[in-house]
Amino acid sequence: MTAILHGLRALLPTRADYHGLGSSWRADLVAGLTVGIVALPLALAFGVSSGVGAEAGLITAIVAGLVAAVFGGSNVQVSGPTGAMVVVLAPIVMAHGVGAVAVVSLMAGLLVVAAGVLRLGRAVSYIPWPVIEGFTAGIGIIIFLQQVPAALGVSAAGHSSNAVVAAWQVVTEASWPQALLPLAAVVGVAVVMQVLGRFAPAIPASFVAIVVVSVITALSGSPLPVIGELPSTLPAPTLPAFDPAMLTALAGPAVAVAALAAIESLLSARVAATIVDTGPVNADRELFGQGLASIASGFFGGMPATGAIARTAVNVRSGARTRFAAVVHALALLLVVLVAAPVVGAIPLAALSGVLMMTAARMVAPATIRRVLRSGRSSAAVFAVTLFVTVAFDLVIAVGIGLAAAAFFALRALSRMSDAERSELPGHPETGDERIALFTVRGSLFFGAADRLIDQIAETPDVEVVVLRLSDVQIIDATGANALSELIAALERRGATVLLKGIRAEHRPLLEQLGVITALRHPHHLFDELGPALAHARDHIRRGEADRAAPPGAPTP
Repeated sequence: MTAILHGLRALLPTRADYHGLGSSWRADLVAGLTVGIVALPLALAFGVSSGVGAEAGLITAIVAGLVAAVFGGSNVQVSGPTGAMVVVLAPIVMAHGVGAVAVVSLMAGLLVVAAGVLRLGRAVSYIPWPVIEGFTAGIGIIIFLQQVPAALGVSAAGHSSNAVVAAWQVVTEASWPQALLPLAAVVGVAVVMQVLGRFAPAIPASFVAIVVVSVITALSGSPLPVIGELPSTLPAPTLPAFDPAMLTALAGPAVAVAALAAIESLLSARVAATIVDTGPVNADRELFGQGLASIASGFFGGMPATGAIARTAVNVRSGARTRFAAVVHALALLLVVLVAAPVVGAIPLAALSGVLMMTAARMVAPATIRRVLRSGRSSAAVFAVTLFVTVAFDLVIAVGIGLAAAAFFALRALSRMSDAERSELPGHPETGDERIALFTVRGSLFFGAADRLIDQIAETPDVEVVVLRLSDVQIIDATGANALSELIAALERRGATVLLKGIRAEHRPLLEQLGVITALRHPHHLFDELGPALAHARDHIRRGEADRAAPPGAPTP
């Protein structure tokens, strides 16, 4: 019980979370305000793009951003709605309605909290780099395609749930030249963001682009659709309406959302730790905090939240050193809701689409893709498979298939590094040495390599003694141990005596359990050194020759 309580305390906030705030509060304040400005158009855009509305995006950025800042495991992580989550939520909204999102947020949040309590935070380290890059590029493509309807002034309703198909349907249905007006707004946002990004990178380009296009739209009296009325206060927290049938229907989507929230949050925290040293990242606490953030967001009618890589990077590069910066970011967005809701409501939807299209384009980084493709055929294949499945089917399925593909190539490479080589017997040759086969087994004797290695040994003809040197075997799994047991039994049935040399202490329990030792003709056929093993083998050959030379019926010496 004491250990459990100690483990739970490690997931809770402490005074040490704000160590150094006395000297860094000014930098944290500036960073928080900066990232708040950057987060505003993204929160609005992600809310609209997911189908739950700009209000839900703002609520998520405020509530989840604040809770994750306080309870999360990173000192500089900024959380809120993200593009990856939008990709998962949009089909949920289409299938189950807007009300399902808050329920999914609660369910997924509970799962992520449980993952943190169960210490699963290190699991993300097992995701290979090509899978991450394929996943990220696929998300970027989907986000870009999801903005095509707003960019052409066409409603997204009634189209395919697949982003590629839906984008093609929208392009073929667009009304020209009416579609040129929203398209011009998108291009205007892209131009402003591109120019500022190149010549004034310190200025929040997406915010300035939104302001410029919104002002031009308002002054020209353009009929572009806008966000519309937003509440001037946060809603009161309430438990979303649900029933058992809804919970059953949303179980699968909730697991997908939880998996995505965990993966993206941990990756974002890990990226932040590589940019600047702001203290260690507690992966389990990060999951715990992100889960609480999604639960809180669900109670306020928001969306599931994750750590946001782009906003976290802006936070760090703006000088943030403690989690106070992320708290300021959430409070700055709350101030926008309280004092500037009417102004925000006048932002054209096409302008938000332009911001997301530019954000998505940056996620598909050509330089990174070239690096992956040049890193080897297996890495390129894993990247391509993950990217294709992400775009064509599902994000979480893509991660699973990408991991499976990476595991296949890794096991194949490990298998190729394993071999069983017949060696010459050391020392001065003796009569009968040709009937002794000495094999050195290297690498790993596991399910991916066991059959091939065993076949190499089993195919050796006309030998009376087989000596297996196992001291260079690094890994033996159950399949390898079972195959070794079957090999010994088969050789013994053919009349060949098997001697084992150099079994490692850590391998012996498994070999004993799976019958490798009992398959030997005699328990003394185990050796620690090669010399005694070869001496025994040669003695066995001499005794065999003596037996064959003795007259029939003569007693064995």
